[in-house]
Amino acid sequence: MRIQSWASALLLAGACTLAGPASAPAAPNRAALDYVALGDSYSAGVGAGDYLPGGANCLRSSRAYPALWAAAHASSFAFAACNGARTGDVLTKQLGALSGRTDLVSVTVGGSDASWARVMGICALPGTTACLNAIDTARAYVDRTLTGNLDRLYSAIRAKAPSARVVVLGYPHFYQLRGACARGLEDKERAALNAAIDHLDGVIARHATGHGFSFADARSAFEGHEICSAGPWLHSIEVLDLTESYHPNAAGQSLGYLPLLSRAS
Repeated sequence: MRIQSWASALLLAGACTLAGPASAPAAPNRAALDYVALGDSYSAGVGAGDYLPGGANCLRSSRAYPALWAAAHASSFAFAACNGARTGDVLTKQLGALSGRTDLVSVTVGGSDASWARVMGICALPGTTACLNAIDTARAYVDRTLTGNLDRLYSAIRAKAPSARVVVLGYPHFYQLRGACARGLEDKERAALNAAIDHLDGVIARHATGHGFSFADARSAFEGHEICSAGPWLHSIEVLDLTESYHPNAAGQSLGYLPLLSRAS
């Protein structure tokens, strides 16, 4: 998921152009392990900073959990995740690094399909009704369209990497309710957003496990570190750089997502 420009009254949706995988050099004296990281901005590391050069604005970060995990464990690493990627983008533009030699695949995807960037742009504007309606529209898309898209993508991943362990990671709650935020969204809107993330993660988990993949629940990993908590691992609205809004910061990647992948891999 990503937040794009502030234009058009904060309606912040759109897809970015994806580049091919960026491979890290093999680490010496390490048992051979071929790892491929697929997915959207949550896997690319948007919000963590220290972005790698190239990649057609994919905003891949050296602080993203795939890069951190690969530095410690992988002898071969293909970093294909890209800011704004939808299931169709992963399917058509990111699977080239997969093969029968691939040992591990990680992926986050689905949030951009449901236009979470647009939803958050609407919810940032005054007025609860428009926010709740946008959330309902996103939930309907998840049920009506995303389910089939996930199945097509997961089937393609398994076909291209038949021996790989595949870890599908979910999305964390955005907000700690009744937290420390003095301004911003009302708790009714925050609760509705969290409930919609529950719904999205539930759909992703069912379809991932249905394909024999592991599902790693980011909600539990980020519990106590949502926006409005004392130590948030997510960016709130970032006026100077809206791209990073509602994305994990470096701590969210290293202390939230990285342990999830480590336990599941």
